[in-house]
Amino acid sequence: AFLVKDAPVAALANAIRRVMAGECVIDPDLAATALSEGPNPLTEREQEVLRAARFGESVSDIATRFFLSEGTVRNHMSSAIQKLYVRNREQAIYVAVEKGWI
Repeated sequence: AFLVKDAPVAALANAIRRVMAGECVIDPDLAATALSEGPNPLTEREQEVLRAARFGESVSDIATRFFLSEGTVRNHMSSAIQKLYVRNREQAIYVAVEKGWI
């Protein structure tokens, strides 16, 4: 089941009963939001870089891990930040995680 966190208790209980009966439950508002978000704008490499940064790896660590230069890692990070319309890597990570892209 996919429900919003602040769904009413009655809706949550009903969803649990339906899932236990074998049904798939998706909140209509959540589904509409997901569809309106569009596809993931990040490249595979941008996702990898954000994922690594999410767990505290430095630019140097990420570069070593993926056999890239530090400048290339910074370019991927900058590109992801621009595509997600945020101001820094922490915000980019947050948005990508919230949307299920990393």
